Amino acid sequence: MGTAPDDDASGDSGARGDANEASGGSGDPRGEAWAETIDAYERHLRHERDLSPNTVRAYVTDLIALAEHAELLGRHDPAELDLGVLRSWLANLQTRGKARTTLARRAAAARVFTRWLVRTGRASEDAGAMLASPKRHRVLPPSLRASEIRELLDATAAAAVDDGAVGSRDVAVLELLYATGIRVGELVSLDVDDVDRERNVVRVFGKGRKERSVPFGAPAARALDAWIRSGRVKLATDKSGPALFLGARGGRVDPRTIRRMVHRRLAAVDGAPDLGPHGLRHTAATHLLEGGADLRSVQELLGHASLATTQIYTHVSGERLRKAYRLAHPRA
Repeated sequence: MGTAPDDDASGDSGARGDANEASGGSGDPRGEAWAETIDAYERHLRHERDLSPNTVRAYVTDLIALAEHAELLGRHDPAELDLGVLRSWLANLQTRGKARTTLARRAAAARVFTRWLVRTGRASEDAGAMLASPKRHRVLPPSLRASEIRELLDATAAAAVDDGAVGSRDVAVLELLYATGIRVGELVSLDVDDVDRERNVVRVFGKGRKERSVPFGAPAARALDAWIRSGRVKLATDKSGPALFLGARGGRVDPRTIRRMVHRRLAAVDGAPDLGPHGLRHTAATHLLEGGADLRSVQELLGHASLATTQIYTHVSGERLRKAYRLAHPRA
């Protein structure tokens, strides 16, 4: 799982843009004490907690923004943080129109950071212990209807005849995303040996490098077989390594390539919402629950650390049930 991603287009600057936005576009605002502490915290997140690079980057970006705000208030050392500074930081973000989900995430990042400061002897009091998070709006994630996902998969399979090896890959990717509900980052990290065709399960390393086995059905199995047998060999090069899914130049496929592909394939489905790979994850979870799967099983399949994260899909199914009732019942 160590080869570099192969993107079909040039890289983007999303992570750099997030960091600049968080710090007001003024570059690194940190004084020496803040810089040393945040750098030590970043090493802790990477090496002790083994968080993914994206998660580490999000934490660090949030803390750089907090450092800038604290410096403006004369707190030049993280040990000088107090509840007032943290509340002022969140209030400032709120006045700039940040969403509640963003505020809640940054409050959570601050609380984890201040606990670490105390635990490592860098502060005497936990400034974030009493910091409350804004309540998040429970947004129902969009998903596809069964007829829409069927049309998406059928249309992609039909187009694969003319699209060659890349088309074969796209069919296998879509089938596996819908069959398993795995994240796009988990998908592109898969190696050929992670697919167990005897048991029809795929070995996935999720957030925090937690390993789980996720089953898939016969359609995904057929698509994977076709890709590995006749599609992958046409794209494979010396730099392919063990990667299951390859980009057009033979390296491990990049997540952005998969996202663009999903959006493009879905655009051909009349009436379907514009979703990316995460929308297929939502769709898989929703259809599992609507088909009678219990919440704990869906939690395990999706790799959610908390059952509360999975419970939002019960709201999706409940809303569909209410909509169907209103349309079908004479006295609804």
